[in-house]
Amino acid sequence: MTPAELSEAVLRAVRGAVSGGVLRAEVPADAGVRRPPHGDAQWATGIALRLAAEAGRPAREVAGLVRDGLAGVPGVVRAEVAGPGFVNVWTSGGAAVRAAVAETLARPPAPVLAEDPARDVRAWRAAAGGDPAGLLVQREGNPLFEVRYAHARCRALVREGARLGMGRPEAGELDGGAELALAGLLGEWPRVRETARGGAAGVARYLARVADAALRAAEERPPLPAGDEKPRAVHRARLALAQAAGTVLADGLYRLGVSAPDHL
Repeated sequence: MTPAELSEAVLRAVRGAVSGGVLRAEVPADAGVRRPPHGDAQWATGIALRLAAEAGRPAREVAGLVRDGLAGVPGVVRAEVAGPGFVNVWTSGGAAVRAAVAETLARPPAPVLAEDPARDVRAWRAAAGGDPAGLLVQREGNPLFEVRYAHARCRALVREGARLGMGRPEAGELDGGAELALAGLLGEWPRVRETARGGAAGVARYLARVADAALRAAEERPPLPAGDEKPRAVHRARLALAQAAGTVLADGLYRLGVSAPDHL
């Protein structure tokens, strides 16, 4: 379930309440589905807060109608009223992966920085510390190398998929533990980026977690078919997840002032 699909489900819930005579309000064009700033819900909408005055009812009551209208919607695991009138929504694991990937790939790519090892080391060190000489060495244990390597690995997987004629990577429902963990991290990126939580150091720590999760996901659930195996939809979905991880890593590195080459 993508954000757009969930938004439409929320609007259908509102239309149902209006047509059923339990809510008097004009159905808006958009449900305003967003990632919540707190808690473990995957999505939240404040549509009830917008409708309450027109409906002449408390926002939490309107939110309850929306919650009830989401019951039984495929992909929606749970919906709860929160705060003054928000509706928090949890989607199924596979749907959450698809949504996180689709949301990530819909964003414009980060600008490309030319490679400059000295600048890259200075920028990473300013954010996360580290020994300058050690940060120049391309080896495991060097967080700068590990993040840039994970980015290059994600790009390489997508290139190889294209070479194999697998077609365009497509966001799909995946349910592997490593895939779910990676998708969950990707879903945090807008909040990390927009709030600058933890400053540059927080971004560097986040990128290290994404890099580790991306490599683990690609190892546990390979995006490319093996041997004589035919490419399937699940491979394209895994490639889309890898592509989304590479997109987030490139964006984060750019924001730190570090280059993100496609080849290392």
